[in-house]
Amino acid sequence: MSLNIKNERVHELARQAAALSGGTQTSALQDALEDYVTKLRREHQQADSADDGRIDDLLHSIRGRIRSEGPLSTDELYDEEGLPA
Repeated sequence: MSLNIKNERVHELARQAAALSGGTQTSALQDALEDYVTKLRREHQQADSADDGRIDDLLHSIRGRIRSEGPLSTDELYDEEGLPA
């Protein structure tokens, strides 16, 4: 496998990370990328949880309305031409 990085800043960071860790540039990049992927997954999971919370709130609101006012009638759901209102 091959990865040809043509960015001097990335090369410099890889050299620094390797020197500080006592490992290779490849291992330094691997560690950094694994940390980055873990961070991104965590952020995606948090966003998904927030979406789940908003959906739960909406469902709770709808259930409350149905309990207090009853289900919507057909007239409330569709206009006179049978299209969604």
